[in-house]
Amino acid sequence: MISMTGYGYKEFLNEKVRFSLEMKTYNNRYMDLILNLPNPLSPLEGQIRSIISSSIKRGRVEVYLRMKELEEDLTLIVDKAAVKSYADTLRGVQELAGISGDISLGHILSMEGVIKTDKNRDLDSMFEILEPLFQDVLGQIHSSRAVEGAETEKDIMGQIGFMESCVEQVKEHAPRMQEQITSTLKDKFEEIVEGKADESRILAEIAVQVVRFDINEELQRLTTHLEGFRNIAASSDPVGKKLDFLCQEINREVNTIGSKNTLVEIGRIVVEMKDSLEKVREQLRNVE
Repeated sequence: MISMTGYGYKEFLNEKVRFSLEMKTYNNRYMDLILNLPNPLSPLEGQIRSIISSSIKRGRVEVYLRMKELEEDLTLIVDKAAVKSYADTLRGVQELAGISGDISLGHILSMEGVIKTDKNRDLDSMFEILEPLFQDVLGQIHSSRAVEGAETEKDIMGQIGFMESCVEQVKEHAPRMQEQITSTLKDKFEEIVEGKADESRILAEIAVQVVRFDINEELQRLTTHLEGFRNIAASSDPVGKKLDFLCQEINREVNTIGSKNTLVEIGRIVVEMKDSLEKVREQLRNVE
């Protein structure tokens, strides 16, 4: 089993750029990927999502990627229209103020927007850096999720083992429950008919009622579900959803046994199985 809770962090540094990548994963019913990328890297979002979704199938994933450019490749662009407009405006101000003198380059350059910069970024080269960075952080997350998942699996399988022992206890009590039902019904019938009914008719009616209260089929299905739980849990694939569905089937059989039960001992065991199953379902909320 793999837990849905994990954490990973790594940095990359060369002479041109520094990246820091932090990823956190939490339990969630579905895949919920939250990407926080620097604006210049937005065109790479699709590729980054593909890397993460191919590695993590379920849960909430929060990604924080930070970038600091240490060396910039700039293209300087002169806004010719702005230069001409500033120059004409400054000359007009001189004329209105009656001030003589030449307009210097410094006057023009001090104006906003005269020279514009365009940063040249090689996104392909950046992705070549980011791809192994993401793979390393995902490796950290998988390691932490595997460790926590192993502990979770140990606890869950302990509860499944307890439920299997409960099923065996119920099987031991089941014949006594049938005997009690048969005896009780026979006494009731005799009390009602006062010995005037045919014995075979009474036995036939009792047999019908015993079949209604029989729990052997439920016990058999419950045993099969618990075996199936163990088989699915042993898979290396994401199993959280499958096991949660199987828990619903297990719960249905336990409830049916409880509704048919007439013995105090079986009633106590049913309560213990319900408690154990609830613990399993709680743990499964954090299993991928």
